[in-house]
This record gives sequence, C-alpha cells and structure tokens, in this order.
Amino acid sequence: MRTAAIVPAAGRGERLGPGTPKALRDLGGQPLLVHAVRALSIARSVELVVVAAPRAELAAVRSLLSPAVGDTELLVVGGGRTRQESVSLALAVLPADVDVVLVHDAARPLAPSELVDAVSAAVRAGADAVVPGIPVADTVKQVDTAGRVERTLDRAQLRAVQTPQGFSREVLVAAHQAAADDASDESDAATDDAGLVERIGRTVLVVGGAEEAFKVTRPIDLVLAEAVLARRRAAGVTG
Repeated sequence: MRTAAIVPAAGRGERLGPGTPKALRDLGGQPLLVHAVRALSIARSVELVVVAAPRAELAAVRSLLSPAVGDTELLVVGGGRTRQESVSLALAVLPADVDVVLVHDAARPLAPSELVDAVSAAVRAGADAVVPGIPVADTVKQVDTAGRVERTLDRAQLRAVQTPQGFSREVLVAAHQAAADDASDESDAATDDAGLVERIGRTVLVVGGAEEAFKVTRPIDLVLAEAVLARRRAAGVTG
C-alpha cells in the first residue's frame, strides 16, 4: 500500500497581488509549487505526488515539476474552480493501491519533509485524519457582525493548523462525497480537508506543526520565505 500527496494548485491567490497564479510565483528563483512538491518528494513516506494545476498550463506545470520530484511518481491533472473541487479531481485519479492521502498547499513551500513523514506516520498508526498545528501566539477574540467583541477565546486550547494534512483514503473520499452531495452554496466550501472530515463526524488528530510551514498569502510572507530559504541554503538544507 502507498502514500500519495495531493497539491491543489489551480487557484490564483488574489491576496498576493495580480499576475501569475500564486503557486507559480517566484521564490528564490523557482515557483512556490516547485518548492512544495520537492519537499513532498524528499519525504520518505511519499511515493506519488498529484498536482491539480490550472487547465491551461498542464504541460508547462508537468515540465516544470519533473526535475523536482526525482524518483517520486508525478501526475498533473486539471484543477477545479475551488480548492475542494481540485482535491476531488485529484482523488479521482489515485491508483487503487494508495491508502494514505496527504493534502498539501502549494502556498506552504517550506514545510519540512520531516513534517510530511510525521503526518503520514500518524495516519498509518490508525488515525482517520491528522493535521499539524502550532500554538496561537496572539490573543484571539470572537466578534459579531458589527465588530463587537463577544468573548475572548482561551488560546491555550487553540492551534493554527497547517498542511500537509493526512487522511485514510477511505475517510477523505467519503468526506468529499458527502460535501458534493450536500453542496448548495459555494460560499460554504470548506477551507481545508480536515473540515470536511469533521462534518461527517470523524475524529481529526492534531500533531506538532513546524514554524517553517507557514502559508505564503501576502507579499510580506514572500519576504519571510526568501529569508528562510536563504538561511536553509547557507546551511546546506534541501528539504
């Protein structure tokens, strides 16, 4: 049985500014997507990477990623209008012998390969779903629609969730099928796959995350990513 990693990379990422799709933005001379896929391919547990890319750029993305994956098998498929749809399309092409599925954001290009293996191992140990998370440093307040504070949340019980997220294939497929059957409003689409698993009543386990697995969303995040990448290169770290 095998572990596959899905990377939904068909979105444009408007908060990062106009231009090419976010996954193809440059970081240290290579697109974010290349860094993210390389981290997955370096991980010992991952044998197949499936990238859901913009439909007009499939050949270009395949050519771009082929040198980055080494001996890891690569599939590039057309993505959908939403992240959820892109993951579903990638799930549909997985070989029958894949039993553990990781889902990773291309916008988290510097997630350590050790984190990838830790998430995969937790699923192999019997968890239905696994997410890496880090403690929340800021005070978090719940507000109403008018911006009035309703209560202050106990940050000791809060975690900022990252990717890759790991799943039993059976559980993830069931969660996506349930979401597709119930979809009545595009605004109700889940922001991560663990949210879909929660909706069908399955348990999601949180394991320790990694500071370097932060998400590149705004221009300032790219500046931070460049600094982390430069430090890694100076230290000879590749993943």
